[in-house]
Amino acid sequence: MASLDSTPQAVPDLPGTTGTPAKQIPPAAVARLTLYLRALNTLLAEGVERVSSESLAEASGVSSATLRKDLSHVGSYGTRGVGYEVQYLSRHIAAALGLTHDWKVAIVGAGNLGKALARYGGFESRGFDVVAIFDADQMVVGNEVGWLRVSDVADLETVLHRTGANMVVLALPAAVAQEVCDRVVAAGVRSVLSFAPVMLQVPEGVNLRKVDMATELQILAYHAQRAQAPGQTA
Repeated sequence: MASLDSTPQAVPDLPGTTGTPAKQIPPAAVARLTLYLRALNTLLAEGVERVSSESLAEASGVSSATLRKDLSHVGSYGTRGVGYEVQYLSRHIAAALGLTHDWKVAIVGAGNLGKALARYGGFESRGFDVVAIFDADQMVVGNEVGWLRVSDVADLETVLHRTGANMVVLALPAAVAQEVCDRVVAAGVRSVLSFAPVMLQVPEGVNLRKVDMATELQILAYHAQRAQAPGQTA
């Protein structure tokens, strides 16, 4: 099973580097690059043109050494005493993360979570276009969620092909998640984000990312308990 949690990520060719082998970025660095990109986009919105490694690291919640090491994976363009050009570094990280591609997202499951995801405005600003939402409940099919109309999951393959969806989010019960995931993969989608509370199996070459909110809460509970215990730090 391929997983974004365990497989180093390839950096796509960037302007001026066509034909060079793609570099591999460690998964932990990929996660931190998204933090740097968010901080850079905030700076752009504020009209900031340059930022020091110390300031960018602080805004991202990491050390300067970690930030510089992470940026070395995509090519460091900071100037000693001057810092990084915010707009250029933002574009460079976005390209390394693949965010300059046309990502079309389909959501399977129009329950509370699926509807909330479909209505989330932050996807578009980050390069993700939600193009379809599905459900099996005939009382839900045909209803509008934001600007989308809920499609019947029976038409999954047809709608995925028609919309050109190349990413799918599964907001489904555990009992049906594997079956639907298999159909998504068979339809040619190679990037799947699952909120289903079950371990899914996908073939080699398919990137599966799992979000388990219960597990995240358990981890938070562990750290909260340590913080409250005498002499312990989180």
